Amino acid sequence: MSEIGLRPKLLVKDVMSSPVITVNENEPTNNIADTMAKGRLGAVIITNKEGKPIGIITERDIVVRVVAKNKKPDEIKAKEIMTTPLITIEPEATISDAARKMNRLNVRRLGVFYKDNLTGIVSNKDLLGVMPELIEIIQERTRIENASIAEGPEDPQSGYCDNCEAYSENLKVYNGQNVCDECLIELEQVK
Repeated sequence: MSEIGLRPKLLVKDVMSSPVITVNENEPTNNIADTMAKGRLGAVIITNKEGKPIGIITERDIVVRVVAKNKKPDEIKAKEIMTTPLITIEPEATISDAARKMNRLNVRRLGVFYKDNLTGIVSNKDLLGVMPELIEIIQERTRIENASIAEGPEDPQSGYCDNCEAYSENLKVYNGQNVCDECLIELEQVK
């Protein structure tokens, strides 16, 4: 694949969402829910006064920590319900690395950081979105590999010549038969 300019692995930067919507840690939950609804977002990154990402709030956080506890969303600040610390990954990591990290840490989203700057967010939905294409690539690669195996090995074979029945260390396939060098020359001259 790399001979034709394609990377052999799909990277986080290929599937991440960017730019990331961030919200200040002192923002009330009702405003956060409104931002998420308007942007059709499943999560927002929470920042401190300096604008540094410090956590994440997901739809689930709002349901479990505000709605289920019958708290008033306009009185609950982001810093009270956010999940912290924000778990991160680099943009050059493979999507396999991201999937393993999400699974191991039981999270659905990772902040993507490049040189200490938040550049994106990758979710399990982003990873699932590329799975059909990856499966097709794997299937195609398997077909190609199986076809090359079916064509036969490139190295000479040893065994008995189908034409003269003599043993040879260098049999070649000619018209579907394994023949030695001498018989190959004779058969090609007769042709």
